[in-house]
Amino acid sequence: MSTTRTTSTAGTTGESGRRARLALALCMAGAGVTHFVSPATYERIVPRWAGDPHRVVAVSGIAELACAALLANRRTAGLGGRLTAVLLVAVFPANVQMWLDAGTEHQAAEMPADRFRLIALARLPLQLPLVLWALRVARRAATSPSPSPTSSSSSSPFPSPGRVHHA
Repeated sequence: MSTTRTTSTAGTTGESGRRARLALALCMAGAGVTHFVSPATYERIVPRWAGDPHRVVAVSGIAELACAALLANRRTAGLGGRLTAVLLVAVFPANVQMWLDAGTEHQAAEMPADRFRLIALARLPLQLPLVLWALRVARRAATSPSPSPTSSSSSSPFPSPGRVHHA
């Protein structure tokens, strides 16, 4: 009975980790796609010192899509989580630039400057939970056992030692 309970708890933890990993992958994929669907929005917030805004937005969109792909695969999720955290830190200057440009001709959205400035300022601290989320996904991926290459392709009708099989 306690084995079932332990297995059940481990399965729940694994499932929540899987959901967190896939949710982050979905967020990164969505952000990456919007870089190509609506590039002007992102181009306006690229810091001027970063170079050609079109190129910066394209490269960051590709990087976000690559992170999403790495996160979506359980075998590469650790690397995907670490690279996602690095990418989120790397794009933080664009969020700062967005706040600095409020009320100028570079403002990224058509709305009153005070409202835009408040929204841009509120976005700044939200980057930290995203970075922590990516690092948690990476940490979980590093501590979870990776599937063995033969576990899914085994044709034996007998249970493998050390694995719990449910009917």
